Amino acid sequence: MRLIDSHSHFDAADFDTDRDAALARAQAAGIDVQIVPAISADGWLKLRQVCASHPGLYPAYGLHPMFLADHRPEHLHALRDWIARERPVAIGECGLDFFVEGLDVDVQHDYFDGQLRLAREFDLPVIVHARRAVDAVITAIRKIGGLRGAVHSFPGSAEQAAQLHKLGFLLGIGGPVTYERAHRLRSVVATMPLEQLLLETDSPDQPGVAQRGQRNEPAHLVEVLDVVAVLRDAPRERIAEATCANARRLFKLQSSA
Repeated sequence: MRLIDSHSHFDAADFDTDRDAALARAQAAGIDVQIVPAISADGWLKLRQVCASHPGLYPAYGLHPMFLADHRPEHLHALRDWIARERPVAIGECGLDFFVEGLDVDVQHDYFDGQLRLAREFDLPVIVHARRAVDAVITAIRKIGGLRGAVHSFPGSAEQAAQLHKLGFLLGIGGPVTYERAHRLRSVVATMPLEQLLLETDSPDQPGVAQRGQRNEPAHLVEVLDVVAVLRDAPRERIAEATCANARRLFKLQSSA
């Protein structure tokens, strides 16, 4: 049984000392493919190098809203050139974060809208961060139009999930679903269309309940799979097969990936 981690920051410094070993653990657990999104322009080169040096890693390039202090308006122009040259599988991680204090909302919108326009221009999926901002993200996606992508670590309601489905967006589900207190998220996961579901870890962040307080890594995606299978009362093999097919379709990966 093979799996795709649709959102892993495997280029993060947290993996610099044991990246090869962490990749081996992921492969042993059945995770053959990771989508690795960027967070800021100064990390694009390392991200490219990590993905080029390790099998099954696919880069996405973007400007993360939580790292607003690192971004400059010219980075959007640089991102366009980078995408045109590198041809990544997606644009991101980008989006809106209304949880962290001190992040200028208007500036966040400027960077997010700019990246959505690039996604439409290059016909690429967009990987979206939407913390305390799902409605605003939906509005922005509708405004630009002609988009597809994934809202990672989906934090919203069933109604918001349905709106995103109509807009062509899948939902990334990771470690938070393993916590029994996550009642709303678990309810959404149990009832959402299977063709909208992606599995992710957000490594090295958002560990599941079994790794609480520890570094997360792609091998732990199996725990997410097991919980999702229980919530949906479906064989884990069916969830694995469907989520892999969803990821391959969204990111236009080869079927043999």
